[in-house]
Amino acid sequence: MKILMVAIPNHHFFQWINQLKNSGYHVYWFDVTDGGPKSKKIKWVTQIKGWKLRWDFPWRSSIKKNTPKLYKSIQRFNENSVLSTFEKTLNEIKPDVVHVFEMQLAGLPILPIMLKNKTPLIYSSWGSDMFNYKALGVGEIEVKTFLARVNYLITDCKRDYKIAIQNGFNSSFLGVFPGNGGIDINQSNIEISETRNTILIKGYDDGVGKASIVLKALELVDQVLLTSKKIIIYSADRGLKLQIDQSKFLLNLNIKIYYRTDFIPNRNLLALMGASCIHIANSISDGMPNALLEAMGMGAFPIQSNPGGVGDEVIEHNKNGLLIDNPIDEKVIAKLIEQALKNEKLRKEAQNFNVNFINSNYNRSKLLPQIVKLYKNIKAEPFK
Repeated sequence: MKILMVAIPNHHFFQWINQLKNSGYHVYWFDVTDGGPKSKKIKWVTQIKGWKLRWDFPWRSSIKKNTPKLYKSIQRFNENSVLSTFEKTLNEIKPDVVHVFEMQLAGLPILPIMLKNKTPLIYSSWGSDMFNYKALGVGEIEVKTFLARVNYLITDCKRDYKIAIQNGFNSSFLGVFPGNGGIDINQSNIEISETRNTILIKGYDDGVGKASIVLKALELVDQVLLTSKKIIIYSADRGLKLQIDQSKFLLNLNIKIYYRTDFIPNRNLLALMGASCIHIANSISDGMPNALLEAMGMGAFPIQSNPGGVGDEVIEHNKNGLLIDNPIDEKVIAKLIEQALKNEKLRKEAQNFNVNFINSNYNRSKLLPQIVKLYKNIKAEPFK
C-alpha cells in the first residue's frame, strides 16, 4: 500500500508516522508548507520537499529580511503553487490513500485537487482544528465541503467527532487516537508522590494558550505552599519572562523557563513530568492535549482547562485531576492550585489511577498494531 501523508513539519505528526515504520507500507510525506530541510526524525519516509522555490537566488534571505515588500513581489513569480505541485505529486505516486493532518493547514490547501479524483481521503483532526474553526478563519461552507470529501475520519477526542457529524460528515469513523500515535512511557522515570517537588506549567500564551493567567494565579497562592517548590515553565512564550520580572512575588520563587525555541527532547520532558507533583495547562481552545496525556501517564497531577468538555473525557474532577472551567479566572485557578498542593492523598491516588489509565488506553506500543490496521481497512479506489 502507498500512503501519501500531507502535513506541516510537526513533532506529533512525526511521532504518528513513525508508528508505520516497520508496517511494510510505502509512506510518502508531502510537506504542504515546504518548511526547512528534510526531517531526520523520519529518514525512512520519502519526503517531498524543496518544491516551493523556482530559483533560490543569491541574497534571497537578505532581501526577505531587509526589503519584505520587494521580496513578496518577487516571490509571486518565484514560487510554485501548492495545488500544481500536489497534483503533480499525486499523479506521480498514484497513492492508495491520502492522509491529511489538520483541515486548515493541510486539508483545505489541497482540497481542489482532491475534489477532482476518488482517491480515499483520511483526515486527522487535531487541536482546535474542528472545535474552533471559525476563529482560525475557516468558513462553514469550507468545512462542510471538506468533510463531504473525507472518506475516513480520525479525531483526538470524542467531542470533535460529534462536531464533524454536526457539520455533515457521514462517512467512516476510524476512532479516537492521540495525535502523536500514543504515549511512550518509561516507568523508571515515574517518581513516587512523596518525592515530587516540581510544579510544571505549559507556557503557551499566544491568545489561545493562557499561561499568563496561571502566573497571575500563582501570585494569589499562599507563598508557604510555593517556597519549597521548583516551578518549571516549558514551551514558554517570551512575554511570560516580562510578567515574572515585573512581579516581586514571582521573582522570589524558584522559577525556570524553557522557551518555545528551546528544544527539549520528548524523553526529557517526560522525565520532568515524572518528577512533577502538578502539571498545569490552560487554554481557551484545544483538542485532547498530548501534553495532558503525557503528564497523566508520568504521574503528574493534572490541573487542566476544559474547552468544549474535552477534559471531561479523561479527567473526573476531584478524582484524578482538577478541571479549569474558566481559563481567564485567576482566582479560581489559584484555589485549584492550593487544593492540589494541600491534598497529597488526592495526588497520590490520582497518580496511581492515571498511570494505569494512560498505560491501558494510550500506551504507544499497544496502539501501534491498531494504527497499522487502520490503513488495511481502507477501501482502495482505482487511481484516476
